[in-house]
Amino acid sequence: MNKITVKGGNRLYGTVQISGMKNAALPIVFASIVTGETCIIENIPLVDDVLKSIEIIREMGGSAEFIEPTTVKIDTKNFVAGSSPDDLACKIRGSMYLLGAELARSGETVLKQPGGCNIGKRPMDIHMKAFTALGADMDEGDDYIRGKVRDKLRGANIYFDFPSVGATINAIIAAVTAEGTTVIENAAREPHIVDVANFFNTCGANVTGAGTNTIKIHGVEKLHGCTYAIIPDMIEAGTYMTAVAATGGSVTIEGIIPKHMESVSQKLIDMGACVEEGDEWITVTSDGHLRGIKIKTMPYPGFPTDMQQQFGALLCLAEGEGEIYESIFEDRLRYTAELGKMGAQITVSDRTATFHGVKKLTGASVRALDLRAGAALVIAGLCAEGKTEVSGADYIYRGYYDFVPTLRRLGADISEDKYATHIYGD
Repeated sequence: MNKITVKGGNRLYGTVQISGMKNAALPIVFASIVTGETCIIENIPLVDDVLKSIEIIREMGGSAEFIEPTTVKIDTKNFVAGSSPDDLACKIRGSMYLLGAELARSGETVLKQPGGCNIGKRPMDIHMKAFTALGADMDEGDDYIRGKVRDKLRGANIYFDFPSVGATINAIIAAVTAEGTTVIENAAREPHIVDVANFFNTCGANVTGAGTNTIKIHGVEKLHGCTYAIIPDMIEAGTYMTAVAATGGSVTIEGIIPKHMESVSQKLIDMGACVEEGDEWITVTSDGHLRGIKIKTMPYPGFPTDMQQQFGALLCLAEGEGEIYESIFEDRLRYTAELGKMGAQITVSDRTATFHGVKKLTGASVRALDLRAGAALVIAGLCAEGKTEVSGADYIYRGYYDFVPTLRRLGADISEDKYATHIYGD
């Protein structure tokens, strides 16, 4: 596992250009399978999970080449359903979108159980419910998920007990070419769901209501290829926003959609940071002195679960008491024990972490337990006295491209072990 080393104490200044959203790129890469034609996808984030998804497409008979540093041309004409490589599919959570894509494309699917971060239960039963409603017989075992369409996919009314992002996207993918109309009730509303719907509509689909809790998909007979640009990554932007709030300084986050950042921006303001925004930028200015607040993670437009760990790092040094209630993933507070090694005072009870602000953190050897926890530990290291070594940095590379060089350009004293970067077109 790779390691990131941070020496704390430097304030951050400058600008950051945000990449495309990982959580939009993953389903859109796999959604291109449904078209059977060539799609040019722009603003692709060059993070490990997305690069693995592109490699999966290649190993399943499709072609994928980078024609620009962040633009990939995908042709799935010769795609072979059911041939996903186990060694890659089991490493990323996003491989689950192969299920909907293969059912739509060929009427059957087989997939090694998807991987991803260990942040709590992430059952696939809600996905199975959607596919079954659309006309597929599904079988989920410990190792594999299999499915076969009984006759043809047909539109259906689907109600989710919980607004699952992954299940909402998978249902859209499977339904775009199904016969008739599909209505998804209690759908998730996250921006990347809107992005997937917009991608499909650009390919000739008829999806309405994305971004609300009711989505309608009027099935079309065939899709065509398209050129489409991924939206900016709100979690990457939020991570850099919390980093400058923690250290002090002033950083402008460029190439973003400020509306997507509203819950994060408001919490930073509540803590005492200054947040200014324009059409496609946000500037965060902080003197590093913050106050404790309460946070409850919620589905969008509530506070995102993917940002709570970064805010946990902030709350360690905030004045007074802060609290985080994690309502989405029951195991997402494990990182607090690593912050405790740095001198943080945190008590955890079930899904609630209470942060008792301390005067300082001290550098220590800590371990990233998942993607966002790794980012949180780096943020804590930026504020700590002395040297912090974050092992398990491979998790961080799953979701952040150029993370260490970007922080270094902003003034951080940070380095990383040699990391084998991917070459465009590999």
